[in-house]
Amino acid sequence: MAKLILAAERLIRARKLIQKALEIPLPLGSGKNDLSYIAGVKDLLWQARGMIKFISMTPSATPEVKQEVKEIFTEIDRAERELLG
Repeated sequence: MAKLILAAERLIRARKLIQKALEIPLPLGSGKNDLSYIAGVKDLLWQARGMIKFISMTPSATPEVKQEVKEIFTEIDRAERELLG
């Protein structure tokens, strides 16, 4: 059975995944057009989204947690535009 991860831990892990995506080095040859670079960035950001996407739908989520989820979604979108745009 899968281990239950609390919302606070999910928020922390999502931020770590975003940071990990930001730290992926840009390939020298093809730069942002390198398919493995694009796939790596998109995968990490997809994992971050998946980590938090249902938190705001839970009845136990406080307004502060819901606001933090919105902020993380904004961070994910900003990171994607910055890294792939």
